[in-house]
Amino acid sequence: MIQPRSVAFVSRETLEAWYYCGLGRVFAITNQKGGVGKTTTAINLAASLAANDLKVLLIDNDPQGNATSGLGVEKNPDRPSLYHVLLGGVAIREAIVPTALEGLSLIPSDKNLVGANLELVELPSREYRLRQSIQEIREEYRFTLIDCPPALDLLTLNALVAADAALVPIQCEFFALEGISELMDTITRIRDAFQHPLQVEGILLTMFDDRTNLTRQVANDLKEFFGDDVFRTVIPRSIRLAEAPSFGKPILTYDPRSRGAESYIKLAKEILDHEQNRPSA
Repeated sequence: MIQPRSVAFVSRETLEAWYYCGLGRVFAITNQKGGVGKTTTAINLAASLAANDLKVLLIDNDPQGNATSGLGVEKNPDRPSLYHVLLGGVAIREAIVPTALEGLSLIPSDKNLVGANLELVELPSREYRLRQSIQEIREEYRFTLIDCPPALDLLTLNALVAADAALVPIQCEFFALEGISELMDTITRIRDAFQHPLQVEGILLTMFDDRTNLTRQVANDLKEFFGDDVFRTVIPRSIRLAEAPSFGKPILTYDPRSRGAESYIKLAKEILDHEQNRPSA
């Protein structure tokens, strides 16, 4: 197991208190638009949280399986995966596999998941299947992150119903505000239709290049419209971030001194700061 350099975001006493209270948070990393950095964020945020001696579970909820390969885990249709958890009656613990990073586990995805949207349609409680499975193990992990596909389908709906909060990566481009408004409408409908108090953990600006006027303008518009829901941390456009998945590594082990690694460490710290300040249930 590879242990990336330790990053002490919170005190040992705080960590012990979290575990004693049995707290476990579930985040859906989602955006209905593709190519905005969802999987990059899922992999690298999970790794950065695990580097702080936290137990983290990453669920690859995208049929493309990029989070699986991006962590160096082989796609094997014969091994229990998320598909088998949702549709095959397999217990969620049977689908969990370790990764090369200490503290970070994965529920992989493979080509079997492609047909899940059609197969889920006829099943009872189809929107709750992931939530019911996560309930069995959620207190064993401080954070469970769900990497969602770029569509509002039954896989994404399962993730949002299972999650405590949505984390929304967004690229600073012309149609950003339009896309994020649609997602916020979706979150509101889920709150109403399922009586589920889904929160917005934050909006994350990705592939950020402050040399362009458009990037700065979109970032300012998002901050003006969504206020404190926009993370202070931004993820820069980075060749090293783009390269890391092809080596099956998060940026924290591929190039720990890069700007991308630094940014995801800052994002993890910002989320942990949120957790420390979040009112107890």
